[in-house]
Amino acid sequence: MLYLLILTMTSISLKIDDQILSDADGLWAAVQKSRNSYFNEAIAYFNSIKRKELPAKQLAKESQLVSASSKEVLDDMEKLEGDYAY
Repeated sequence: MLYLLILTMTSISLKIDDQILSDADGLWAAVQKSRNSYFNEAIAYFNSIKRKELPAKQLAKESQLVSASSKEVLDDMEKLEGDYAY
């Protein structure tokens, strides 16, 4: 059975810093890729890194919220212990 995968591409216009483009010029030739292919792979790689970072940032944010809430509960419990001291 033969499957055909059709990918669509969208053209975009980018303003790239001269230094970044200059660095990339030598690299895509060295890895024998077209400029388009090189930048597609670079963006895909960057996206995969950011996709992994987002849950870590969200976890840190939620941990701070839980920490503050836990501190409030602990303070309340310590006050209750003080009220019932013999």
